[in-house]
Amino acid sequence: MKTIGLIGGMSWESTVSYYQIINRTVQEKLGGFHSAKCLLYSVDFHEIEKCQEAGDWEKCGEILSSAAKSLEKGGADFIIICTNTMHKVLGQIQSAVSIPVLHIAEVTAEELLQNKIRKVALLGTIYTMEQDFYKEKLREKNLEVLVPEEEDRKIVNHIIFHELCLGVVSEESKAAYLKIIDKLAAKGAQGVILGCTEIGILIQQQDTSIPLFDTTEIHAKRAALYALS
Repeated sequence: MKTIGLIGGMSWESTVSYYQIINRTVQEKLGGFHSAKCLLYSVDFHEIEKCQEAGDWEKCGEILSSAAKSLEKGGADFIIICTNTMHKVLGQIQSAVSIPVLHIAEVTAEELLQNKIRKVALLGTIYTMEQDFYKEKLREKNLEVLVPEEEDRKIVNHIIFHELCLGVVSEESKAAYLKIIDKLAAKGAQGVILGCTEIGILIQQQDTSIPLFDTTEIHAKRAALYALS
């Protein structure tokens, strides 16, 4: 079994889900008392969030590259970054280590294609929805990507940072997300990417008829399977 290196803490709320999914997947595949071999480097999200807000992505990359180097030195065979937004600096992180970094958007695109989805809506932080670093990975697989209108993007982002990252889950916010999802479905979205690792805390498949693709679930499961390959 390969050792998984996790860069987490962005936020720790979703990192908990990663740890659970990875270990459950390994246990399901191997049975008995098996669990995943993994190392976790959990950063201080306050520091990362301030860099994001200031647009200092270089500093973000330096912090996460340092984490990646520590994981490699500790014996990790590959790395996953337990957040969608920080894949913006994946190139910087990958160049700092000699082990692979498993890209969350690439494995999500593979999942979408396996489910015959061609036109997909993307929910996430304002950076993920508005910048191209994430959407381009989907478009490379010939996927058409829809994002919410500007006011709805602000709502999605606000709920992520001011509620979900702090462990706050409200029915009002769930209703707001479902209304936005319905608008995107009306524009032809065949599925919805929950493109922030906290969104799955708020929205689950039983809440809507449109197929949801939770990046936390997809990324963590793929990491576990990769570790067993």
